[in-house]
Parts: sequence; C-alpha cells; structure tokens
Amino acid sequence: MTATESEPTPVDFWFDPLCPWAWIASRWLLEVTEVRPVQPRWHVMSLSVLNEGRDLPEQYQRLMAEGWGPVRVAIAAEQRFGPQVLGRLYTALGTRFHHEKMPKNRETILAALAEAELPAELADAAESTAYDEALRASHRNGMDRVGYEVGTPVIAIGDVAFFGPVVTPIPRGEAAGRLYDGVLLVAGTDGFYELKRSRDREPVFD
Repeated sequence: MTATESEPTPVDFWFDPLCPWAWIASRWLLEVTEVRPVQPRWHVMSLSVLNEGRDLPEQYQRLMAEGWGPVRVAIAAEQRFGPQVLGRLYTALGTRFHHEKMPKNRETILAALAEAELPAELADAAESTAYDEALRASHRNGMDRVGYEVGTPVIAIGDVAFFGPVVTPIPRGEAAGRLYDGVLLVAGTDGFYELKRSRDREPVFD
C-alpha cells in the first residue's frame, strides 16, 4: 500500500448545533473514524440563515431566533483558532443541547466553551452580527453543493455532496462502517441523487 492510499479520506460535514439529525449523523461519522480511514472536516451552516424570510410556525420561529448564537460563536472560534477547534466545540454544544436538554443561552455556551478549552469571551459573538458575513459564506459553501430545498447535515466526499444521512439511532462500530461504505457507493455513482422514505421515529441519542 502506498503512502497516498493509506491517508485518511477527508469527509466534509456541515452542521448546525441545533439540529438533532445533524448531531446523530456527526456521531455516526466519529464512529466511522474507528473502523474506516476517514478524517472529518467540520464546517458551520445555519438553519436560521436557511429559514430567513420563510413563514414558519411560532415555535419554529423561536427556535430559529435561538439558533443564531451558537453558530456565530462557532464561526468566531474558527476565525480565531482555526477549523480544527470546531469538532470539539460542536461536541460540547451538542452534548448539552441534545443529551442534557440545556437551554440555548449564554450560560450553556460558556460551559461548552470551557469544556472545549476555548476562551469565554467568544460567547460575546452570540449577540454580534460581526460574524454573520463569514457565517453566511460557510453556509453557502455547503448548501450550494446540494441545493437549498434541504437542511442539515450536509456531507461531502470529494466533489460529491448529499443532504444526510438522516438516521436514528446512531450506528456503531462496523454498522457505522457499512453505512459509510454505502455513502461511498452512491457518491461514486454518476447521476445518483436521492433515496428517501418518511421518518416514523424521533431522534434517539443513545
């Protein structure tokens, strides 16, 4: 095996910390790293940006209003310390949002920053529009690959990107690897666009 063949395959993953389906898919991707030569590269997208100007139910409008803070903080952290910090910050935020059901407020963001070993002053970005241009650029970088009729997560392997995978519960071990093999298969199929069925389960965070 050559050195090139032994190098991990980069897999780009766009996430919004609010989205439970993105959270499950991201944990699946981390499972894949244990059984396949894969290197995740994390990127920020925003459901709040995606849904701007849309007529949404009141409950969803409130969620979208809450969504600006975490993604602004993630972009601020990326700008200051580089994209390598996004994975651990996402893990810290997602654990609190989805497993611990903590509110999406400054106190939760501060706790996540502390766990990720990032400075507390990054929390100020949650209320600032200074990072919105960079946020929108990161969002477009993912969405332009798949179209704007979908949401998060977006996954890209090489030049091919998809929305998804949408799966629950989190595939573990070799099951995670087999799902990744399937993603590789469809990514390598010219003209493949979609497999879909209606969801009949809520997200499961095991």
